[in-house]
Amino acid sequence: MPEPEAGASAQARLVVEALDLANALSPDARDTFPEVFATARMVALMEIASSRVLLPFLNPGELSVGVMVNVAHTAATPLGAMVTATARFLGREGKLFVFEVVAADPGGEIGRGTHKRAVVGSERLVSGAKRRMG
Repeated sequence: MPEPEAGASAQARLVVEALDLANALSPDARDTFPEVFATARMVALMEIASSRVLLPFLNPGELSVGVMVNVAHTAATPLGAMVTATARFLGREGKLFVFEVVAADPGGEIGRGTHKRAVVGSERLVSGAKRRMG
């Protein structure tokens, strides 16, 4: 498979809404989380940015999936703020595509780390998931 050049990058942005807050993630009211941008949503935005780097290199029926995330969430972001995730392609480790990912809001950097993705056939992925469940 062809691959991006080292240093290729892409971004994903979102305005933090109520469903993006940490206190919105748990369905159990006994759980208490703050009313700030959730780490899980930051990671999702980083994954979206990384997938956009690979998108032009995918064949029909292929997609990229996240297989590893190692990030630190270092600053809180309030409701209504714009968050931008940037992914920069570092290279490959075997079949995995490795990215540096950074998230920022208007106040500066809020998270940073690495993310790895694999390219898979979408039909094979879905059928394999269904087989696992019996």
